[in-house]
Amino acid sequence: MIGGIEVSVAGLGCNNFGRRIDEQRTREVVAAALDAGVTCFDTADVYGDGRSEEFLGRALGARRDEVVIVTKFGGGNPAAGAAPDRVPLACNASLRRLGTDRIDVYLLHVPHPATPIGDTLGALNELVDAGKVREIGCSNFTAAQLDEAATAAKGGGLRPFVTVQNEYSLLHRDPEKGVLQACERLGMSFMPYFPLGSGVLTGKYRRGEPVPGGTRLGGDGGKLAEHVIAEDRLDVAERVRAFAESRRHTLLELAMSWVAAQPGVATVIAGATSPEQVRANSASLAAWALADDELRAIDELTRPEP
Repeated sequence: MIGGIEVSVAGLGCNNFGRRIDEQRTREVVAAALDAGVTCFDTADVYGDGRSEEFLGRALGARRDEVVIVTKFGGGNPAAGAAPDRVPLACNASLRRLGTDRIDVYLLHVPHPATPIGDTLGALNELVDAGKVREIGCSNFTAAQLDEAATAAKGGGLRPFVTVQNEYSLLHRDPEKGVLQACERLGMSFMPYFPLGSGVLTGKYRRGEPVPGGTRLGGDGGKLAEHVIAEDRLDVAERVRAFAESRRHTLLELAMSWVAAQPGVATVIAGATSPEQVRANSASLAAWALADDELRAIDELTRPEP
């Protein structure tokens, strides 16, 4: 499905915190990503109310066949749910916005407990049969929900989910409590998002310093900022920064290389709103091949207490 480790450009047009970028900037970001060898682009129908898909499709243009497009449905807008009659409508709308005849990897954005997962899988299988979708997956699923989906697929003679996209970073290691194990057991790949801890692992947020303008949290003094730049997260960032610098590497290189080194990871989804960010994120993956002893040391520095 998705071969090798690479940076995905995520959320073009509007990131998850609602800060929009214009279409010209999107074209610049996509061009820089293609030049850097990035071939996987992640978006969703709810990003920017659909503008993310529109901007991405137009920015790729004639180079669409060179890339893997990952998009999602069933998140945010209650009307865009996972019921069988809603799935093809959402898919057709995304195809139209993307300006393409197929979606390479189509994900259910969030679980929808009110709709049996077997029903959603049935609708997704019909899209694959119709050639509108190549592979199917899910996002923000627990290990139990992955097992439920696999059981429903097997029982119904359906194609199963082949990948799951969840948050994962040195600051958020919940997937290690069952999701990564489920992926290995079920033969699924794993696509981590927020590998940089919403910016904390880039080094842009420092203890005792104001939030920089132009960042995701710039001007946000609410609970979101309180969570992202919480003291315990900054503590971890400072410890791993010192570790990276002691080995002549950057915090960014450590954060990205660590995620890419984890079993089952197919692609690293790092949001980018500028060509400079694309180039830095892409270069960071090739900058440091972490040795086993380094991975163990990082584990000790970052793993939360039981």
